[in-house]
Amino acid sequence: MTHDAPTAERLPLRERKKLRTRSALIDTALALFTERGFDGVTLDELCEAVEVSKRTFFRNFASKEQVASAPLESMWNGLRDDVERLPLGHVPVLEGLQAALLAALARMDDGDGVWVRRVRLSQRLAERTPSVAGHGWQYCDRTSAAVEEILRRRLDLAPDDPRPRLALEMVVSAFHAALRTWTARPHTPTHADLITDLHTTFAAIPTSLTFTGLSQ
Repeated sequence: MTHDAPTAERLPLRERKKLRTRSALIDTALALFTERGFDGVTLDELCEAVEVSKRTFFRNFASKEQVASAPLESMWNGLRDDVERLPLGHVPVLEGLQAALLAALARMDDGDGVWVRRVRLSQRLAERTPSVAGHGWQYCDRTSAAVEEILRRRLDLAPDDPRPRLALEMVVSAFHAALRTWTARPHTPTHADLITDLHTTFAAIPTSLTFTGLSQ
């Protein structure tokens, strides 16, 4: 099984080979970028290390920044797809989005910590590489815009109704807050730790709306 897609074993051979190539590009890129710095590795060197052509690289990723940001992109893509199937109208949109993000995050658990290791390396790289950090934020923002459009279409909302974007922004901000908590844990954090931190952050949203900063 490749660790870029937990259901890879059910795909045709051609697709499995594509996923293995993509997985190798991600792991090799993160290892090289960590060892030599993002700017210290050329695209030619990365392709040579994986033994693929630049054409193959560009079939999978648009840039070095994207391959470095790939671990979280997979999760955001899952959230976007899940929103098409949310039971809207039965629960508050905020709760539905929280459940969808938790489900997307749960699917990232490959059972042996590969995704967790990738996320940690990607986050460390983003901390010291502005172009990688910028790409990650831009991708998250584009995905959020796509999710917002899905919500507006499915709920038949006016373009100037701020509620879907506000609900979505709370969920996305909560994830980034949980991710910071998770990466700052003193031991090597697990996938389960990230889910726990996200649950904790989601639970703080209601009180944050009336938070004054005074001890309570």
